[in-house]
Amino acid sequence: MAVTQQEIENRLWAAADELRVAMPEAQYSSVIFPLMFWKYLSDTWDHEHQKFLAENEGWDSLTAEEAHQIEYRDYQSFEIPLLLRGTDQERRASWSAQLATITQPGLGQRVRSALRAIETANPDKFSRLFGNMPWTSEEVLPGDVLAAVMQAMDRVPKMHEGNMSYDVLGGAYEYLLKRFSDGSGTRAGQFFTPREVVELIIEILNPQNYESVYDPTCGSGGLLIASAGLLKARGKRGYTLSLYGQEAVGETAGVARMNLFMHNLTQFKIEVGDTLKDPRFKKPDGSVRQFDVVVANPPYGQSWRPWSNDPRAIGGVAPRSLADWAFVQHMIASMDPEKGRAGVVLPHGVLFRGGQEAAIRKRVLDDDLLEAVIGLPANLFYSTDIPTCILVFRARETKIKERQNGVLFIDASRRFAKAKNRNILTATDIADVMAAYRSKIDADNIPVDIDGLAVRFVPTAEIAANEYDLNMGRYIKQAAAEHEDLDILIKAYNLARTERQRAEKHMLAVLAKAGIEGFDA
Repeated sequence: MAVTQQEIENRLWAAADELRVAMPEAQYSSVIFPLMFWKYLSDTWDHEHQKFLAENEGWDSLTAEEAHQIEYRDYQSFEIPLLLRGTDQERRASWSAQLATITQPGLGQRVRSALRAIETANPDKFSRLFGNMPWTSEEVLPGDVLAAVMQAMDRVPKMHEGNMSYDVLGGAYEYLLKRFSDGSGTRAGQFFTPREVVELIIEILNPQNYESVYDPTCGSGGLLIASAGLLKARGKRGYTLSLYGQEAVGETAGVARMNLFMHNLTQFKIEVGDTLKDPRFKKPDGSVRQFDVVVANPPYGQSWRPWSNDPRAIGGVAPRSLADWAFVQHMIASMDPEKGRAGVVLPHGVLFRGGQEAAIRKRVLDDDLLEAVIGLPANLFYSTDIPTCILVFRARETKIKERQNGVLFIDASRRFAKAKNRNILTATDIADVMAAYRSKIDADNIPVDIDGLAVRFVPTAEIAANEYDLNMGRYIKQAAAEHEDLDILIKAYNLARTERQRAEKHMLAVLAKAGIEGFDA
């Protein structure tokens, strides 16, 4: 029987909630994602194994080697190996086999051995996928708690294609990502970009069938998955995309790989390492590899070791204390010169900070690489409440004629809805930003209002006259931004009035104590 999205999400969260007695919610993901993926692999393997048995009468007359060859040629796409082969303890490294031993001591170590065996048996697919797994230690996660988590997760229906679609399965994985992010606050920003921000960036960059998409700070892989999702939603072939990502944190890279697999995306390569210090995707000559679409939500305001002699450093080298523009330089170097485009989310400081960053901005603008600046609302992200913006880059030759020698500014800072822990962009907000982005705007000193968004195309000459300062306030002043929000003004007035009354009361008491009477405040 088909499983609903809501049902699988509720049962997965019930399993995660068993961890509340042993660890803070911020650490749930390190346990739940490996267990969920293990169950998915095991359920899928078991399903294909049963198909093999049902469709091959007389299989038991085959030698073990012959049966194995047929099964892995025609049915299985990965291996769940046997543990302790040829002994009385022989058992497969599957979820169900290990669940059968759940009441025996040493559960954590048996789970660890099973997951390591799966990694070893599938080096091309799952090498180092599950990370260090400290949670398999009794000291970190007691065996009875791990058993409770596994028993609760076992109540999730069989997680294979015959029982639930990849849309449901991938959606459940993303549900957990968001749920963990909602509960863990700033730590979530390390690997999760809000879905609506992801959707907006991918809509802007518009990947096409058979293109390559690269995220140099890929986190949980959301931007890569959204690229394929957009094509699928448009009736195209998302599975034809070649997806590439690099992530500095090994555990987070594992989350991304599992996420991609559970969305039935197999044409991907995720590398672990510091993108600025050691980019893993290179051409034979040592220069960085180039892609059709480059997209990122890098860590903001991160310190780094500046390059001493790197061809990526167009316009100069970003300051040691702020790597923001270094990530941009890497992304520009990674764009295909003929059809490449890039989109990155960064704080507003990159638009106007001086010094070395100003020199880089000058070069980027003089080369006509920056196409658009889109101001986003504050408090969209789990990791920061500061306002951010999307910068869109294209090689000059790939810009449409109306966008050459200038930058399109779109102020969407006041377009949002309030959610539980943060602000969100609604579907209408995203559609309106896209309409503004696609509109043809002539160079003019007057911003155009498009669906409540202030939009203006600014010639590079005007930006140069402002010393290459991209601060949106120089070029766009929304009427709403020029007048304080009425609710904020009322709250400020009431607070000031209360403080004034308190001060007057204290002053009159002091005067009365001093014998001064008849003073009228």
